[in-house]
Amino acid sequence: MNIQPLLDALDIQEEAARALADELRTQIGELQGRLREAETHLEHLAVTKKTVTAFTGRLPTQATSPDLPEHPDYPKRISALGPVL
Repeated sequence: MNIQPLLDALDIQEEAARALADELRTQIGELQGRLREAETHLEHLAVTKKTVTAFTGRLPTQATSPDLPEHPDYPKRISALGPVL
C-alpha cells in the first residue's frame, strides 16, 4: 500500500494549521496591545473623574456671569467682531 498521498495530505493540513496558528498568535498580540491601551485609557479616565469629583465640593454652586462693560458703544464693538462660534 502506498501511503505517500496520505502523508502529503497530512503535510498540507499541518502547514495550513501552522499558518493559522501563527496568524492567530499575531492577532492575539495585536489585541493584547489594544487591550493595554484601552485599560490605560480607562485608568486615566478614572483618575480624571476622581480629580473632578474632588473639586466639585470646592466649586461655587451657582455660576456667576461676568459683569459686562457698560460703555454705550459696547454692543457695536461686539457686533463688529462678527459671529462667534
